[in-house]
Amino acid sequence: MSLNKTWCVVWACLAWWMMPLASHAQAPQPPEVAARAYLLVDVSAQQVLAESQADTPVEPASLTKLMTAYVVFDALRSKKITLQQTFPVSPRAWKMPGSRMFIDPKMQVPVEDLIKGMIVQSGNDATVALAEGLAGSVERFVQLMNDQAKILGLTATAYKNPEGLTEPGHTTTARDLATLAQRLLRDFPDYVSYYALKKYRYPGTPAANDTNRNLLLFRDPSVDGLKTGHTQAAGYCLVATAQRDVAGLKGRRLLSIVLGAASENARAVESQKLLNWGYTAFDAVKLFDGGQAVVTPTVWKGRSATASLGRVQPIVVAVPAGQAARIKTEVARPDPLVAPLKQGQEVGSLKVSLGDQPMLSIPLVSLTAVDESGVLGRAWDAIRLWIK
Repeated sequence: MSLNKTWCVVWACLAWWMMPLASHAQAPQPPEVAARAYLLVDVSAQQVLAESQADTPVEPASLTKLMTAYVVFDALRSKKITLQQTFPVSPRAWKMPGSRMFIDPKMQVPVEDLIKGMIVQSGNDATVALAEGLAGSVERFVQLMNDQAKILGLTATAYKNPEGLTEPGHTTTARDLATLAQRLLRDFPDYVSYYALKKYRYPGTPAANDTNRNLLLFRDPSVDGLKTGHTQAAGYCLVATAQRDVAGLKGRRLLSIVLGAASENARAVESQKLLNWGYTAFDAVKLFDGGQAVVTPTVWKGRSATASLGRVQPIVVAVPAGQAARIKTEVARPDPLVAPLKQGQEVGSLKVSLGDQPMLSIPLVSLTAVDESGVLGRAWDAIRLWIK
């Protein structure tokens, strides 16, 4: 009998975590959203719940500063700069139009204060000061932004400046913004708390300029970020995220992208509408804990008799409210499963269906390494496989 067994089931999904549930007939109808484009993602389940014009190029306005922050946070993590380090304020930074922190060339401003000024006050002056202080020039910093966009897979995004003022070729999409926002949340948990700050003012700057423009921070206690944006060309934009404890899952996170709303209040209202709809129209169901074995199949020619397949993160799926009992799962994996297996190596997938309707294909990895057995062990298993 041939040793070359085929995969039990193959159901490929290159981007399973961004599969829109709207493609399924049973998906709830999203609300009417008064915006040029929008996207709602269940971050806990890694599923798109609703979208409109999510791949249409748009001007990001100050949502650009999400990538500026990503580059700065990455430099902090790698210890290229520190929060306490001070940066000068150049005439270019001082004279920036639009939203400002109101710093001037007489100041040496700590990096942490510049970050707060960029996030809370959406300060273009703070943003340029960070760019120049980190990279030596705005132009070099913009190159770092575009390099990082490629690394993150933002295929429809191009940056021309770090602050988001209108400039030809400075574009992104709602889908790319969702990818960036999720990576920001995942990669920098120690720094994303800045986005929840309701008020901040640097000493010596106007007291009236101390309030975060994200109105949802003041309206919804579950909202903890992220960023507003506005130019005449872009309209009013908001990337908002919230965490709520729901039945069976603590800290369920949703992320909404609303682009091109009519006013500051409208972007908040439309974002709140999407978030509330997502939490009520869909239930989040935790199928397995992070690190829990989904299946423990036999391993041939290995020092261990079995392998534990699962995911490091909890496996959560979002389904229309009240439909959790209809969830079905099936594991697709290579058979036979032959050592060696590296820890974290992708080995098959978990197929999730709602009734008879396929939903997701979630990659499974080996939670522990399985080394090859000795010569005799491999020879014995080879014989057993041959007669199997």
